[in-house]
Amino acid sequence: MDNHKVISIDHLSKVYVMGGQKLHALRDISFEIRKNEYVALMGPSGSGKSTLMNILGCLDSPTSGNYFLNGTNVSQMKDSELAFVRNKEIGFVFQTFNLLPRISSLDNVAIPLIYAGISRKERIQRAEHVLSLVGLADRMGHKPNELSGGQRQRVAIARAIVNDPAIILADEPTGNLDTKTSIEIMDIFSEIQNDGNTVILVTHEPDIAAYAHRIIRLRDGLIEDDRINEHPKLMTKILP
Repeated sequence: MDNHKVISIDHLSKVYVMGGQKLHALRDISFEIRKNEYVALMGPSGSGKSTLMNILGCLDSPTSGNYFLNGTNVSQMKDSELAFVRNKEIGFVFQTFNLLPRISSLDNVAIPLIYAGISRKERIQRAEHVLSLVGLADRMGHKPNELSGGQRQRVAIARAIVNDPAIILADEPTGNLDTKTSIEIMDIFSEIQNDGNTVILVTHEPDIAAYAHRIIRLRDGLIEDDRINEHPKLMTKILP
């Protein structure tokens, strides 16, 4: 594992004000994630894991404390600056896939490259490459409604990695999938991590978290436990 710190969270807190009441979603937490780590964030409803995911994904900002992403303090950035960081540094995979229904798999995967200002020729080449990596070389022209749930999630994963981001952030990525398909999707994440990427998985399912090499558990806005998973689940197969 590379010693480079991709994420550094320093005394970070998040407070929401609702109806005149303060809700402490995160309470002065600190941790680091290094390049090529495979980390699962776990916790019950209300633990703060969704708030933390939104901050890690630059979808929200902390009330206090600092968040360094690849050495840059993104804690107090403006929305426009955060949007740039999101597209450049973070690949998102969501439970609901979030694919555009009227365009092909190839065009869905290429979307982040449009925002990055990449030429059309290179966009197509890179999108074709990552779709092949996730086993969809024969589905590039298919629209989302022509794909199974597992294939749609593969498209979403390809879109997440096409920009070579600093981190892959996956939010309950198997929540809408059956057991067999979930295992196939988790194999892909293991392969992505084996290739040198940093994967952060948000899940409430122990069977899914078991694939990660490190598990951080949150409760009541605090880090309850942060430990190495000595026996992570192994891939059932190697992707083409």
